[in-house]
Amino acid sequence: MADTLSPAPTSPRRFHFDWLIPALFRPRSTFAAIGAYSGSAWLTPLLVLALTGLLRVAAAAPIQLSVSLSEQESLPLDFQYYSPEQQAQLQQATQATSGPIFVYVFPAITAVGGVWAGWLVVVGLLHLILTMLGGRGSTRATMNVAAWAALPFAVRDLVRVGAMVATHQLVSYPGLSGFAPEGGGFALYVGELLKQVDVYWLWQAALLALGSRITDNLASSKTWGGVAVTLLIVSALLAVPGFIVAQFSALTAAQPLF
Repeated sequence: MADTLSPAPTSPRRFHFDWLIPALFRPRSTFAAIGAYSGSAWLTPLLVLALTGLLRVAAAAPIQLSVSLSEQESLPLDFQYYSPEQQAQLQQATQATSGPIFVYVFPAITAVGGVWAGWLVVVGLLHLILTMLGGRGSTRATMNVAAWAALPFAVRDLVRVGAMVATHQLVSYPGLSGFAPEGGGFALYVGELLKQVDVYWLWQAALLALGSRITDNLASSKTWGGVAVTLLIVSALLAVPGFIVAQFSALTAAQPLF
């Protein structure tokens, strides 16, 4: 057929940029080629995800900087009752968090590191769960499939970049976080968890199930079950850092930490 990819080459290649578009829009034939590939094919999608993550940081940084500067101008209502040392500490902390290290460097490191760390966690969990369910796929095949199945997040990054450039505003309620209950504690955690659930997350799940079905030769029900459990565990883990930050932000908003 016209959309069938050519067989995997006998000599493994380092990059596979020709698979990027087909992996998203012709996944069946593409993931068949990825599953049958004899070498490591995970580098290309991870590099693309790292690049789009950096683009997202670059688009968000000027907006975040503008927000931080406006917050500096609006001091607490009881600021005049702070001691001179407390006033100096508050101003120094506000200026530090609006500096390039907090606005550009840390978010960039988090974006790139999150791509690789998230991929490794998905690979480890998915391979373990599918093996327990009777799958016989190799670790290398799972690494390849997990990397390429994450490509929808690159599309999500580009969509968010376009939205921020067009509106000059940050994405306020990503995913389903707008439906999260109000309040602190567990409600904050639910909100962080729902941030990850969107159409791109479901797209990843579908590609992951398709690729794993090919590499592990399991029934569809077992494959989907393994993918669902894997992504739920990963999402629960990824919500923890955001929950901690949200808790800390709530505490600092309630009273000064000095």
